[in-house]
Amino acid sequence: MSQTIAPRVRTLLLLLLAVTGALLAGSAPVSAHAALTASDPQQGSVVKEAPAQVSLTFSEGVAMSDGSVRVLDPKGKRVDTGKTSEQGTNTYSVKLHSGLPDGTFTVTYQVVSADSHPVSGAFTFSIGAPSTTSVSVSDQEAGGGVVGGLYGFARYLSYAGFILLVGGAAFVLACWQRGTGERSVQRLVVSGWLALTGATLAMLLLRGSYTGSGKVGDIFDLALLSDVLQTKTGAALVSRLLLLAAGALFIAVLFGAYEKREDDEEKGDLTFGLAIGGFVVAAGLAATWAMAEHASTGIQTGISIPVDVLHLLAVAVWLGGLSTLLVALYRAPSIESAVVRRFSRIAFGSVSVLAATGIYQSWRQLGSWSAFTGTSYGQLLLVKIGLVVVLVGIAWISRRWTAQLSQAPAAKAVKTSVATPVKATAKTSAKASAKTSAAASAKASAKTSAATSEKSEDEDRETEDEKEPAAAPAGRGDGKRAAQLARQRAAVAIAREKRRRDADPLRSGLRRSVLAEAGVAVVLLAVTTVLTSTEPGRTVEEAEAATAASSQEATGALAVDIPFDTGGKDGKGLARVEIDPARVGGNDMHVYVQRPNGKAFDIPEVKVAFTLKAKDIGPLPVVPDRIATGHWTASGVQIPIAGNWAIAVTVRTSDIDQVTVDKNAQIG
Repeated sequence: MSQTIAPRVRTLLLLLLAVTGALLAGSAPVSAHAALTASDPQQGSVVKEAPAQVSLTFSEGVAMSDGSVRVLDPKGKRVDTGKTSEQGTNTYSVKLHSGLPDGTFTVTYQVVSADSHPVSGAFTFSIGAPSTTSVSVSDQEAGGGVVGGLYGFARYLSYAGFILLVGGAAFVLACWQRGTGERSVQRLVVSGWLALTGATLAMLLLRGSYTGSGKVGDIFDLALLSDVLQTKTGAALVSRLLLLAAGALFIAVLFGAYEKREDDEEKGDLTFGLAIGGFVVAAGLAATWAMAEHASTGIQTGISIPVDVLHLLAVAVWLGGLSTLLVALYRAPSIESAVVRRFSRIAFGSVSVLAATGIYQSWRQLGSWSAFTGTSYGQLLLVKIGLVVVLVGIAWISRRWTAQLSQAPAAKAVKTSVATPVKATAKTSAKASAKTSAAASAKASAKTSAATSEKSEDEDRETEDEKEPAAAPAGRGDGKRAAQLARQRAAVAIAREKRRRDADPLRSGLRRSVLAEAGVAVVLLAVTTVLTSTEPGRTVEEAEAATAASSQEATGALAVDIPFDTGGKDGKGLARVEIDPARVGGNDMHVYVQRPNGKAFDIPEVKVAFTLKAKDIGPLPVVPDRIATGHWTASGVQIPIAGNWAIAVTVRTSDIDQVTVDKNAQIG
């Protein structure tokens, strides 16, 4: 049984990593917290005279530099001065050259939102009349590509490292102080520190290219690194590195000086000091996320930042402690049932804090029930809630195994480590060989072998492949042979002890349930990483409402968003139909086809039809003309009578993939 455990664990870990990779690779490109809510000139509008500047208004403040906003004429030539300036609350502008020709102009922008995520997009407006344009807007989303993938992986690794570092140390201090001497636990916590440190350094190097060009060659650009250090995110990453230096000192004391203390009072004082210092470092590390990402923007930031810190600490104590318990159950020679019960209580408290802070964060980021199902953030949040429920259910099963473990005398942990007889036997053999002659050493070795064989005779009968090594013959080098013999006996003792542990059904049951918890936790961490990079539902709905209100107030135009899915590869998107002035008679119609990430979708064909079912009118077909990537327009669209019209949009994404979707809207 013991021989099959390791392969099973490795197989499950590989499966979990594959699921995590699929979640990260299959997720949509990073969406930002900030969203474009208005522009002047407006998207798709036709102005009589060339404007002196182009203004953009976002849902929150953004960071931009010269060249962040570009305006291109129908031939693709830049017509802006390149100098951006702030015109008002969350409004930024770039001046245009004089003497611009008539035609369709393309505005592209790439900025960084207040919660550290890159924002990019494009729209068109026309001077005089719409025209064809040679400008092709790239499908590359800001923060995407190879650099975006590397940055996303570094984010995931940083969260995982934080959880292992903080949760592992908390488990040892609060539940299993004897675990400071376990090498497997030491390696787990140190691995968490190394992962968090390496990921933080990688994010610092990647940040400039991630929010800018997206080129791999810019990763080691020192000028970009200098710019990053002056941003809020750069300051947070540097602060994290400084705190990790203090974390290294904490680890050295926890696994070094702490284990050597023998006086109980002195050990208690050191435990208290480590607990206070560890909490300060852990809270500081959590704050580097809270003060630079979603919690630092939006409403009630004074409350959301400390709540986010508590949320991260609760996650780390729960999932990090769970990982440490799993390692102890598989690798440590023994672990007391009281340790498992103590962690069970701490985990319950962590889940309670997690639920309370999560409810507040959900309300703050969503704002409405409709955002649960109508936005990507809400849908991911539902997945996360489901995973947490599954984790709590498995944890309940683990608590049942823990209760049985504490009641069964046979399942009580061995209080002495198997490593003790290794050192004692080796030390005794070396001492004997130094004080006696070669013959005496051989005799002592034979006597020790006989005593050990007699002591373990019953256990040796259980398996024939674990027999004690034969005694070494007398002669030179007997000291080395005696030490070698002692190591062999110790290895046999370790194997026997491991077999005994694996044969315990209560310990095996607890181990399986904890392993299942850890597997779900890995997927949960992947979903959480994607969630922190996704535009909150409240922002999405507020941006849509602001865009619609601005459009209606300025021109009386009607804007209708219709999602579609042709069913083929890369067939999902959104068709926005704008009708101006949305009255009886002639109207101008613009159709914008976008990918789920908001980028323009280059498709071969779009058709629109209007039907008034109440009066049995229609369908009235309209075939718009393509004037830019993802932008189609038609003039003189006749609406014969006011009413609740069904607007049907037919979208073809390939030669065989096509779908018709519709939505009702009041016109006239």
